[in-house]
Amino acid sequence: MFSFLTGLAISKLGIPSGGALPAILSSALMIILFVALYIYFSLAFYAIAKKNKQSSPGLAWIPGVGPLIVSYKGSKMHWWPWLLLIGFVIPILNIIAMIIFAIYSIIWTWKLFEAIDKPGWWSIFSIIPILDIVYLVFIGIAAWSK
Repeated sequence: MFSFLTGLAISKLGIPSGGALPAILSSALMIILFVALYIYFSLAFYAIAKKNKQSSPGLAWIPGVGPLIVSYKGSKMHWWPWLLLIGFVIPILNIIAMIIFAIYSIIWTWKLFEAIDKPGWWSIFSIIPILDIVYLVFIGIAAWSK
């Protein structure tokens, strides 16, 4: 009965029935979630960069790679791991380069946490699928705690 009434209301509004509305709503929800996570990570890594006394904390706002750049600069590691980015354009090597780059991003975040006097092992939670929420909490604690 409820699905019939929903379908009737949707057809009266001129909204396509069937799978189109749930697809649109789920896409909108995913976009809102993505933007919210982007803003949260950018604000958190901006605060961490300021806490670490980096010269350009605004780099945290670069979409996709901002937090990695802040972690890289905070870890004070050499520039050569960035050469792995070249591996992303070579068809066979891109899978290997992606795995190695993920490992380096964890190392960079580990060293960044230690640079601001937080436990480095917090960065491991970023690779555990169910415990990603714990990582979000740890990023917030690292950014806005004393």
